[in-house]
Amino acid sequence: MLEEVLEWLRIEPDGIYVDATLGAGGHSAAIAARLSSGRLISLDRDAQALAIARERLKEFASRVTFVHTAFSRIAEAVQGLGIAKVDGVLADLGVSSMQLDQPERGFSFREAGPLDMRMSSGELAEDELTAEEIVNRWPEKELADLLYREAEEHDSRRIARGIVRARPIRDTAHLATVVAGVRKQWGRQKLHPATKTFLALRIAVNRELEELGQFLSRTPATLNSGGRWVVLTYHSREDRPVKRAFQDADKAGTLKVLTKHVIVPGPEEQGANPRSRSAKLRCAEKV
Repeated sequence: MLEEVLEWLRIEPDGIYVDATLGAGGHSAAIAARLSSGRLISLDRDAQALAIARERLKEFASRVTFVHTAFSRIAEAVQGLGIAKVDGVLADLGVSSMQLDQPERGFSFREAGPLDMRMSSGELAEDELTAEEIVNRWPEKELADLLYREAEEHDSRRIARGIVRARPIRDTAHLATVVAGVRKQWGRQKLHPATKTFLALRIAVNRELEELGQFLSRTPATLNSGGRWVVLTYHSREDRPVKRAFQDADKAGTLKVLTKHVIVPGPEEQGANPRSRSAKLRCAEKV
């Protein structure tokens, strides 16, 4: 949804913007290309993503500052650069396509990879939980509760029982096979049977909802009056807190919600990029 992001961010050539989830740098490159005397601050917890994006954006080096940090620390990142307020913030939530396409990161069930799923890399990842620890060491009840709570997996108990019986789970392909073998079929299946299990594990490993909560509470203070805040979500567990935070701030008079109805990709983009089908864009403006 690149064009929609650019439209709603309403980029000014001399403005200061934050791409809070840099990834491979696609959004950052498009924002930087529209700046003249302005500045872009790009954050990511993945050191590998930062290195790739830094190379991709080298033509804009004078306009872009890269920061190795989680998006929940947006206020610290901005203030650490001596900047009081910014004119726009973008967050493209969830796992990046780059991470999904690397089996060694452990996010995908389509190829065998280690049970990792950490979005962070380098020093930020050293003490973090991994999917392997949850899958092979957590008690059955805790595992079932996690699947239901984080991914609304209605077959959570059957799946948790199957995982525990199949231990040790060797890799992502083994886990996907185990889940597919025990999960009930509910009508026509559009998604792989292991989709929700992998989602729940990823959310837990990366503390995604805690990180999102901190990001939602800290971002308004970093925005100038009239500054735009654009958030892209990909599942209900992300979208609900964003929608609620925007609505609460609108009622309090600190933000104005600009997208009364959520923005979704058009048929052409959905056809060209199936991963975009679940994307939802919301935008608010600082009052």
